Amino acid sequence: MAQTALKSPKSPKSPKSPKNPTSHARARRRDRRVYLGGHPVLFGLLAATRGRPVRRIGGTLLVHGADAYRQALTRLPLDRTAAGTTGGAARSALAGDGGVLFDQEGGEHRADRRDLAAGLGAAGVEELRARWQPLLARRLAPLAAGGEVDLVELARELSGTVVCALLGSGADPCEVARAASEAAAASVRSHLPGPRRPRAEADAARAAGRLRDLLGSVRAAAPAAPRAGSAASGARDGEAGEERRAADRRATTRHGHGLGQADGALVAMVAVAAVNTTVAALPRAVGWCADAGLWDQAGDAALRPVLAAELLRVTAASPLLPRVAAADGTVGGCPVRAGDRLLLVARHAADAHRRDPDARGPAEPALSRLVFGAGAHACPGARLASVQLADVLAALAPYRPVVTRARVDRGAALPGWRRLCVRAAS
Repeated sequence: MAQTALKSPKSPKSPKSPKNPTSHARARRRDRRVYLGGHPVLFGLLAATRGRPVRRIGGTLLVHGADAYRQALTRLPLDRTAAGTTGGAARSALAGDGGVLFDQEGGEHRADRRDLAAGLGAAGVEELRARWQPLLARRLAPLAAGGEVDLVELARELSGTVVCALLGSGADPCEVARAASEAAAASVRSHLPGPRRPRAEADAARAAGRLRDLLGSVRAAAPAAPRAGSAASGARDGEAGEERRAADRRATTRHGHGLGQADGALVAMVAVAAVNTTVAALPRAVGWCADAGLWDQAGDAALRPVLAAELLRVTAASPLLPRVAAADGTVGGCPVRAGDRLLLVARHAADAHRRDPDARGPAEPALSRLVFGAGAHACPGARLASVQLADVLAALAPYRPVVTRARVDRGAALPGWRRLCVRAAS
């Protein structure tokens, strides 16, 4: 028999936009496809149970409410290496001599977060902006001539460039991004509930190994010039583009941030997390902005950072955090036993399912930041994600692009698009 906590009070309604009040409905309809295309049964269950902050179904607690979500992440002891959790999946796929951040506690976790801080703090993000802004100008140039731009390919190269800079890697950014996406997807397949999938764990280990080899081989020696025909070799731009990218990769190897000498498993985990969240979040956020007609807000320098935070809130790149309780406790009024599974629904905790994004009437920061987790294990890349999306919106706003083609990625680790193309509004 299901146990439930007390019913939570209704959250305030989102302020209505003065223009095009039905546009958010169109944006929601399109964005919902990424959930229904990948895991329709799971997200149907989550939608059906979101009326209460916490609901128990057997040995699993579905956590939807903001307060209960924070409590689970900050007050309840969690087993970060348990099977079926983010940390457990990462450790299984990327097993190395050290931890992989998601499975760590105490001093080890604090030390690795300090190593990341140099690249993800304010100064580090400004350095990274100098790398991605020229990339944005080059990638978005076709819009000026009436051409299309695939935002998934843009996000892939953008995330790969950031990862290579953070890790001091001279690898091809697009190759790194593809390897990180494959590693994450294979790991998710190996940990999905249901019948055991033959060779799934072996496939996940091989995909992770390819990523580690790719990152490790170019960290150990100075990079060679990019191969002709590689995804980011610059073949489309001729020899000048090829030489520019080779120089960028050499500079990246010299100036990598704090994880340059870290264990290979931790380095691979940083790549997997950064690439997959960016490739999931950025196209969805831009697609919502286009469908909802928010380009006026995107073009306003004062409103743009707030809009970026709002779009990250409603798209919630990691909408579901699987965890396991390490000790007895209470979450949202529901008793929790050691070993219970918790499905922490970030998008519901952040009110993404009810409150539309609006830079003129945004959700309070404490609520919008929940999509990045809470407490000591909150995502260290929150600043990077917000600044990066704001820069993408700034670059796109003059074109006021519209979505021309969209195809769900049914095999990705996170809900997202396989292709999302835009062109400038006529």
